Amino acid sequence: MGYWFGPSAQKLKPFGDIFLNLIFTFVVPLVFFSVASAVANMRNTQQIFKILVSMLVTFIFTSLIAAVFMLVLVLVYPPAQGVTLHLPTISTASEQLTFSFANIITVSDFTKLFSRENMLSLIVFSILVGIATLIMGEKAKPFSQLLQSGTQVFMKVFSLIMYYAPIGFFAYFAVLVSELGPKLLQNYYRAFVLYYSAGILYFVIGFTCYAFIAGKLEGVKRFWKNCFVPSATAMATCSSAASIPANLEATQNMGVPDKINELVIPLGTIIHKDGSVLGGILKIAFLFGLYHLNFVSVDALMIAIMVSLLVGTVMGAIPSGGLVGEMLILSVYGFPPQTLIIIAAISILIDPLATMINVISNMLCSMLVARIVEGKNWINRCRVD
Repeated sequence: MGYWFGPSAQKLKPFGDIFLNLIFTFVVPLVFFSVASAVANMRNTQQIFKILVSMLVTFIFTSLIAAVFMLVLVLVYPPAQGVTLHLPTISTASEQLTFSFANIITVSDFTKLFSRENMLSLIVFSILVGIATLIMGEKAKPFSQLLQSGTQVFMKVFSLIMYYAPIGFFAYFAVLVSELGPKLLQNYYRAFVLYYSAGILYFVIGFTCYAFIAGKLEGVKRFWKNCFVPSATAMATCSSAASIPANLEATQNMGVPDKINELVIPLGTIIHKDGSVLGGILKIAFLFGLYHLNFVSVDALMIAIMVSLLVGTVMGAIPSGGLVGEMLILSVYGFPPQTLIIIAAISILIDPLATMINVISNMLCSMLVARIVEGKNWINRCRVD
């Protein structure tokens, strides 16, 4: 429509703006309730501290591997190479990649937390609220239940908005193509091939290595024997949350103790997503290429790794849940809001494989945590049929 009707496609712009505005208004309360609820509803179990520390270490370890791996690939094979488009101007501060750490993680006034431009500050605040609720125990139980209910309500809001998504995406892309021409859409093929090549390599080679570290050859065997069902569930639903039951069953079948998998899988679903980390690096490199910014400096590369790890943390565990992470990228780098739909299209293309990697990476992390907490012979003590 955008290509054939040209300027006339601009009449569809209000329909695309409605979709973006709905997303922008609902995402702030969703982030607060989901993050605070996840922290507040953690349960004390035997060796909880050691499990949590081990879990965080493995989350960071695998995410860093994923980020560095994709970073190397986008430097060798830039996803936006050869694309020249007239795009909205970004701020001077963003072009120079200068950041104030205090302003990134905090705001000077409570009301500023309600702005999507301060997404990371909102996440920090939500974590603090969750920790305080957890510490207060029974006294804060009503508030904890409120956080859970709030998460469910706003997840439902999201599902309602997504009924309108086909119309919103259609209208926005028609307008975008009429303004920028077909070159942008043509370039998605390059990003698509890059991500799927990287994702398959990471899944086959990277995950096999993690399984070997966790349980030697027996760990590799159990991983490949039990990864099919959660993988298929993830690919079919494009939802990490919907894959939790299949993932729990698979880790139980592999012999991972319940005290570990029942904590690592649900929490990992929320805060650990290697597939989203891979996608975060791809999207950042794509936008840097579109705006012809310097992506090979040490500062730019380090910031890209940091932001991609955060993207993997804040991405929603639901179909097309990447909008939160994409807004974080725009917020940190100062890219204009109009570019949200550009990288959102990449999310649609990579969502099935990204979800599968997100889900299975948590399965591997549960094995690695079992290796740390239970000792190197854990897999021999947890024989399964």
